[in-house]
Amino acid sequence: MDFFIRQEVQQDYPFVFDLIKKAFENDPHSDNKEQHIVDRLRRSSSFIPELSLVAVSSNKIVGNILMTPIKIKNKTSDFKSLALAPVSVTPDFQNQGIGSKLILVAHEIALNLGFESVVVIGHENYYPKFGYKKARDFNISVPFEVPDENCMAIELHKDSLKNVYGMVVYPSEFI
Repeated sequence: MDFFIRQEVQQDYPFVFDLIKKAFENDPHSDNKEQHIVDRLRRSSSFIPELSLVAVSSNKIVGNILMTPIKIKNKTSDFKSLALAPVSVTPDFQNQGIGSKLILVAHEIALNLGFESVVVIGHENYYPKFGYKKARDFNISVPFEVPDENCMAIELHKDSLKNVYGMVVYPSEFI
């Protein structure tokens, strides 16, 4: 299948809203509010347009990814990182490599923007193939209850989380 990835633009927002809604509507782990979170994040001061991407096939948006800055904070320090939330592919186009390509391109852009790590709450059988490991292995936790296998992090370059530990602080728009 032919598709390309580009930065999302404002005219894409209604299409991406519907895409995210459809992508998560049958996911048993979803609260079906992901599309609303994305809308709030776009209007926030933490939004980085370069980290909001769409996959396009035959002039139709078939996938989306958003990464948003977060902090990993402990008693003495805080460290910048990114949250990957969400990556979405319209159901008819899933399992064709679109989500994988979105993640890899977003990782590359994030690294070029100076980010060194990404945290995700997601499917334990999907994200490890990109190098994600349990966040607790890096001594990173999240402020809500989630199984260890679903809370993951990745170092965008070797040892970038070596001296990073603490609790993830999400922008208020995530809630």
